[in-house]
Amino acid sequence: MNKKSPNFFSSAKKTFSKEIDALSHIPKQINKNKFNEICKVILNCKGNTVLMGIGKSGNIAAKISSTLSSTGTSSFYLNAAEASHGDLGSLKKNDILVILSFSGETEEIIKIFSTCKSKVNKIISLTGSKDSTLAKESHLSLNINISEEACPLNLAPTTSSSAMLILGDAIAISILEARDFSPEDFAKNHPGGKLGKSFLKVKDLMISGPRLPIISESTDLKDAIYEISHKGLGLTLIKNNKNKIIGVFTDGDLRRFLSKKVNIETIKIKSLMTKSFKSINQNFQIKNAIDQMNKNKIYSLVVKNEKNQVVGLLRMHDILEAKII
Repeated sequence: MNKKSPNFFSSAKKTFSKEIDALSHIPKQINKNKFNEICKVILNCKGNTVLMGIGKSGNIAAKISSTLSSTGTSSFYLNAAEASHGDLGSLKKNDILVILSFSGETEEIIKIFSTCKSKVNKIISLTGSKDSTLAKESHLSLNINISEEACPLNLAPTTSSSAMLILGDAIAISILEARDFSPEDFAKNHPGGKLGKSFLKVKDLMISGPRLPIISESTDLKDAIYEISHKGLGLTLIKNNKNKIIGVFTDGDLRRFLSKKVNIETIKIKSLMTKSFKSINQNFQIKNAIDQMNKNKIYSLVVKNEKNQVVGLLRMHDILEAKII
C-alpha cells in the first residue's frame, strides 16, 4: 500500500492560522501600565539593556537585543549558561536585565537570578506564566498566555517564540518612537548596510576641499585639460573673478570640442563651459541625488550649501563605490 504524499502547504496554512490567531490576542493580555513602565525604565536606562535567555528564548532575546541596538538603545545579549561561567561580570549596576523564559522556571536562569538581581538596577522578565518564579521575583514582568503551540504535538516552541518576538519588537518600536529616532540616526547605526547607506546625506559622500577641481573662467583649454586630468574626476568647475562657480566643463565637452579642431592654447574655457549645470543641497539624502541623476541622465551633481554656495561635487561613481546601489 502506497503511503499518501504529505500536503506540506496545507500543514503550513494551519501553522499560519494558529500563530496569527494566537498573536492577535496578545494586546488584550498585556497590562498597559506595566508595559508603559517597562518602556520608561528602558528608555531612561543609564547603562545597557541586557537581554538574557537560553535555547529558543535565547535566540529571540538575541534578536530583540539587536533590534534595540540598531534603534538607539544600547544593548547586548547574554546567554544564561555562559553567564554562570564568568560572563556575569559584564553586568553593571546601571544596567537593565531583560530575561526571556516562557516557562519562567528555566533552571540555568533561576540558579543565577539572585546574583543577577544584586548586580543590576532592575530585572524585567517576559514569561508565559504570571505564577512562575521568574515573574514573581522580577522587578517588572509581562506575561503572555498561549493556549497551544503551532506544533501539532504541542511541544516545540513555535507560537510562544513568535509571541515573545512580537512583544520584544513592540517594546523596541515604542522606545524608538519615544526617542524620535530618525532615518539619519538609523543610518549612523548601519553604515555597512545597504539600507542604512541609503539614508546617508550628500555631504557624506561628496568630494570637497583640495580634491575639488576648480579653474578660473580666464583659463585656456590646455590648462583646463590638465586640471581635469590631474584631479581625475572627469570634469572641472569654473569660477569667475568673485570666486563664484558659474559653470562646469566635462571630459565629454572636451571630446566634442576637440573634434572641431579648436586651438587649445588660445581658446578660453569661459566660451566652452556649460552654464546650466545641475546641483543639489548638501543635506539632501543620497537617494534624492540618485533620483535626480537618473531623471536627468547625468553622472555628477554640483553640491551647494544653504547659502547657495558651491561646496562640493557628487558623482555616480562615488555612490557605486560606496555600494549604495
